[in-house]
Amino acid sequence: MKFRLLLLGLLLAPVALAEGLPDLGDYAQTVLPPQEERRIGEEIMREIRGSGQMVSDVEVADYLASVGYRLVANSSDNQQAFTFFVLQDPTINAFALPGGFIGVHTGLIQNARSESELASVLAHEIGHVVQRHLARMVAQQQRETIPSLAVLALSILMARANPELARAGIAASQAGTVQRQLDYTREHEREADRVGLQILNDTGFDTRAMPSFFETLMKGSRFYDGSAPSFLRTHPLTTERIADVRNRVEQLPYHQVPDSAEFHFVRAKLRAQQGTPADAVQFFENSLQEKKYNSEAAQHYGLALALIRSHEFESAEREVDLLRSAKQRHPMIESLAASLLIDLGRTHEALNLYRNALALFPKHRGLIYGYAGTLLTLNQPEEAIRFLSEKQLAFPNDGYLYELQSQGYTLLGKNLMRHQTQGEAYYRAYDLAAAIEQFELAAKSGDGDFYQLSIVEARLKQLRQQMGDPKKK
Repeated sequence: MKFRLLLLGLLLAPVALAEGLPDLGDYAQTVLPPQEERRIGEEIMREIRGSGQMVSDVEVADYLASVGYRLVANSSDNQQAFTFFVLQDPTINAFALPGGFIGVHTGLIQNARSESELASVLAHEIGHVVQRHLARMVAQQQRETIPSLAVLALSILMARANPELARAGIAASQAGTVQRQLDYTREHEREADRVGLQILNDTGFDTRAMPSFFETLMKGSRFYDGSAPSFLRTHPLTTERIADVRNRVEQLPYHQVPDSAEFHFVRAKLRAQQGTPADAVQFFENSLQEKKYNSEAAQHYGLALALIRSHEFESAEREVDLLRSAKQRHPMIESLAASLLIDLGRTHEALNLYRNALALFPKHRGLIYGYAGTLLTLNQPEEAIRFLSEKQLAFPNDGYLYELQSQGYTLLGKNLMRHQTQGEAYYRAYDLAAAIEQFELAAKSGDGDFYQLSIVEARLKQLRQQMGDPKKK
């Protein structure tokens, strides 16, 4: 992925951008319509998924999305589709792609001192999207063609995902002018601050978190040997910007906002995956012993995960039992308890635990995935397929539910349905070519009835039309 992005960056034509932000009205939508932005974003997402950098842990992804959608609900554009995702990267960074795709590095989640600080960064990125800054940048370059727009978007991603790689591409393409294309203008940043701050306030988060987090980043950058966190390099901060945000915060009502349990559990989960298993165990044992934590439950949760990584399953079970002894159940703890039972070889107990937990938390995807996977492990594909079909009504865009269904149909020897569901999984991963290939295999399988084959052929025609495939006729 990185090599391909570097090549695309080298192809980018050096056209200067104006520093100001003209009143373009709807002209930006004429130059780069929302549907075209979304298409470009989906192309980039396919690259990201193929890179192996995307965090696949559904509990981490769902937590970020829950915070993101709360903020979006209070934005000015409720017609804009948003997708939030997490990248495995220790740097402090977040970025917005065309079409409402917003990525956050694990390093930012772990370095945020409060949930409001994390929300402040998401709100800033949402501000870029709802103000259509990419389209407005493109509108400054009226002669750019649509293929060039995809290159511009991918180059923006390159700068955010790997600033060092971006700098190499920029140097090879006459540095200065291209760099101005890769970064938002100063006015865009100030506008995203203002819009993001209003979203943050309307959602009920602590607005002081935005200037506080910005100040922390600026102070911390002094100890980076002349460099700065990625977020600063791609969202340049100035003392004037921070002062402007702080002045606006002082005019807003103050509310003290406690962090959610999920915020602490997700941060503990990410920390438990860092370094060697032994180092992770030591970290949580030390923090518990020294009482250096904001959430004791989250530290026990992280310790249990680290102990599982170390294959110390009995010690992990003691930590989980301690967590479950509390009166209030939490879906992330229930999911951890069930997966630990599987590690201990007590698969039927795990199945019952999943079933009971789903009665309390029917929409928690960590439990949904675990229950369906356990049914498949116990060779109960019919029950798994029925259960997954039911959950697809609540999560129609979840490709992994289709992938699990495909595994179930494979166990049953139903080839048409196996390829059809795998095709739907690829489609939801923005991989049209792979989806079409699976539907072609489904159409040739020869084991479906007339009704099933008709559905497959209609869907195949639809996908080919989206791809612009001449076979569609």
